[in-house]
Amino acid sequence: MSAEYGAVNVLRSALLVLFVVGSVGTGVELLLLGHTEDTWQWTPLVLMGLGVPTLTWFLVRPGRAGGRTLQVLMGLFVVGGVIGLSLHYRGNAEFELEMYPSLRGFGLFWEAVRGATPVLAPGMMIELGLLGLAYTYRHPALARPPEPYTTE
Repeated sequence: MSAEYGAVNVLRSALLVLFVVGSVGTGVELLLLGHTEDTWQWTPLVLMGLGVPTLTWFLVRPGRAGGRTLQVLMGLFVVGGVIGLSLHYRGNAEFELEMYPSLRGFGLFWEAVRGATPVLAPGMMIELGLLGLAYTYRHPALARPPEPYTTE
């Protein structure tokens, strides 16, 4: 086994641990905060609830199906995080405009990002998705099988 292969495995293991700890910790925090009022608030919980089992499936039975499923799910984490950023910002901006109807431009932006709903919190979903995608990057289980040799 080459030193490079060993280093890649160590990095993959670290990414795996960061993903699991981040998903479980964030999921528990969202549940404790009561982040369950509507469909959009359930989205990160559902994604995290699917993330660890999907990752476990890929660990136990490494293969293209599990790896691609994991990659798609991690893409959904990223998309969900971007949507969450937008929803948090819009909610804060609407609240600020109710209180201060004349607020515009940078003033509105500044108050919205500092509002009651943490605007950057959904960035955690983006981070978790990127960790999962980094974990699968050039994973041996996702390598294409060699083309059969033919003589024509």
